[in-house]
Amino acid sequence: MLELFIKGGPIMWPLLILSIITVAVAIERFFFALRTSSGVNNSANALELKEMMSSLKYGDKEKAIELGFRSKSRIANIISDGLSSASFEDAISNSANQYIAKFDEGQTILDTAITLSPLLGLLGTVTGMIKSFGLLGASELGAPTAITGGIAEALIATAFGLAIAIFALLPFNLVQSKKEKFIRELETKAGLFFIQLKQDSIDKLKKEAVSGIK
Repeated sequence: MLELFIKGGPIMWPLLILSIITVAVAIERFFFALRTSSGVNNSANALELKEMMSSLKYGDKEKAIELGFRSKSRIANIISDGLSSASFEDAISNSANQYIAKFDEGQTILDTAITLSPLLGLLGTVTGMIKSFGLLGASELGAPTAITGGIAEALIATAFGLAIAIFALLPFNLVQSKKEKFIRELETKAGLFFIQLKQDSIDKLKKEAVSGIK
């Protein structure tokens, strides 16, 4: 492996540094995605949200808020933030944005690795081919090994760069898909609670109107 690395030429050093950073970030992002999965479309969390909605429908808003804050579901936590605030929509938006920002942590590094590593590999290809063609002189025509060394440098650097990009792409797309799924789920659930709050406000106004007439 070391011999292969050396044959890849000087461009292998920045690729090595990039690969180490990419692996570290990719592992962290992978485990973050796993932790996030437990908060979306989980049967236990779905039951907790149903209990929150049921409490809200029966006028026990405090219980709904308490259930949400005690839940392990981030969606339930965010909805409780909204229910406990004077402005449901603003509180939901602020709380959601703070959590969604966690999805983007490290994504810039992976995105950079996906773009930069093939370019570095391509640079290694160019330098390797320049080295090979530079040896195509009269004095080197009898030394095909020296010429093929430049070609090997080109291929190794390219392969290494592509491998880094492919490795970075998997956790990047995984986290992005989890982020989109979380946002869709939150919008759906928060929308239902918002509708219920509006209905409760309408019912309250009707009762007050009836009481005023009496």
